[in-house]
Amino acid sequence: MFAVIKTGGKQYKVAPDDMIVVEKLAGDPGAAVELRDVLMIGETGKTPTVGAPRVAEAAVFAEVVEQTRGDKIIVFKKKRRKGYRRKAGHRQDLTVLRITEISRSGKKAAAKPKAPAKAKPEAKPKPEAKPKTAAEPKAEAKPKAKPKAEAKPKAKPKAKPEAKPKAKPKPAAKTEE
Repeated sequence: MFAVIKTGGKQYKVAPDDMIVVEKLAGDPGAAVELRDVLMIGETGKTPTVGAPRVAEAAVFAEVVEQTRGDKIIVFKKKRRKGYRRKAGHRQDLTVLRITEISRSGKKAAAKPKAPAKAKPEAKPKPEAKPKTAAEPKAEAKPKAKPKAEAKPKAKPKAKPEAKPKAKPKPAAKTEE
């Protein structure tokens, strides 16, 4: 069975267990969504039911898988020779849906009992990690740069030569008396 639905101004052909990406719908991941804008319902080998504009009482039920955002698009406006340029980015909010059921009557079918889950082998218990205390030193950080080849031992610095004595004071100028 398939249906053509309308949401967010766009039309989508869907079947049970399909995953579709539509414009944002309210709901957290795992929430059930009911889409009432059903334009057409059909089955393989039968004539499809086409609505005018919608099929009466029909509904498509879906589950919200995740709320996400689309790729970034650039909006650029320009008027030549006028010095007018505007650049903006946009990311559309999107909802990923998994189609669970298509109903002609608009009522959700009774939930099917789930098959019992297979028994999983028991996992080995993990050893408990000891809690960190504030007094423990943190691990040493790795040096960012690679250490150079073994450096040669540096020679002892030479003693600085003694400073030269300052210039001798000039004799006082002779004055005539």
